[in-house]
Amino acid sequence: MKPVSQEDTMTIVKIPTGSSFKSVAAMLEKRGFIRSKDGFYILAWYKKMLTAVKAGEYYLSPAMTPEQVLEVIVSGRPIEYQITIPEGYNIFQIASLLKQSKLIETKEEFLSAARDKSLLEKAHIPGDSAEGYLFPDSYLIPRGYGPRDITWLMIDRFYEVWRTHSFQKRVEEMNTTRHEVVILASIVEEEAMREEERPIIASVFWNRLKKHMPLQADPTVRYGIMVEQQIRKRRLRWKDLRRSTPYNTYTIPGLPKGPISNPGLESIKAVLYPAKTNYLYFVSRNNGTHKFSTTLKEHNRAVELYQKHRRRR
Repeated sequence: MKPVSQEDTMTIVKIPTGSSFKSVAAMLEKRGFIRSKDGFYILAWYKKMLTAVKAGEYYLSPAMTPEQVLEVIVSGRPIEYQITIPEGYNIFQIASLLKQSKLIETKEEFLSAARDKSLLEKAHIPGDSAEGYLFPDSYLIPRGYGPRDITWLMIDRFYEVWRTHSFQKRVEEMNTTRHEVVILASIVEEEAMREEERPIIASVFWNRLKKHMPLQADPTVRYGIMVEQQIRKRRLRWKDLRRSTPYNTYTIPGLPKGPISNPGLESIKAVLYPAKTNYLYFVSRNNGTHKFSTTLKEHNRAVELYQKHRRRR
């Protein structure tokens, strides 16, 4: 029951998910953190902690007593790694970021968790994935967390923000649904480059929806191609705009099938509290701002001025 040595050097020890106590004890003995795996097993049995070990990464030292080591690995407070999910990232980008941070083994396992039907049903998320509900924020995540745990963490944060700002009340006032707001906010997130333009861009889309005009938003076309072909296209061609996908707002009326990214707080606010305008069009000025127009004639002039050699929105 004594420490292995007096050398108080902290080392990261990983306990894999599903590890038995015997395998953990054997690993700790082999790496020199305890003197006897059998003695450690008896200690855990005596304290009724044989099934209390939590997967994850922990700091341990050979100068710790077996009792201190046991306390650490059953504490449920493993080392946490900070990761920031940027606003507007979609599930494919989040999967790549998590893999780069070594919080998941493969991108596919996270995508599978984000599309798990039982998880979506439990979270009251309509559609095929948790896209739109993985709230962009900074998170502290233990390396022992599984893809499903990480997905839940981000969804839970979305609902926390939603409740904090009483958004559901505003949704009911607008006679719409939460999912429609999230879809539209995901498009605004992709289109807006300046904070002050978000409510204006949201107003354009709301105005078009009221007039039963197609949204004609390029980011929805890109997302549809990404879902079907796993290709991220930067520049769209005419044939891309004609491509039939459930997300292509050039070929389908109204909103796309689902969100195309995970919008931040300001984009959600912009959709729920849009500017009061008559604008129906906008085109990039190529400096991070847009020229907004109320008529097609005015819009075409703006396109000629700012996007001479590019197609119209």
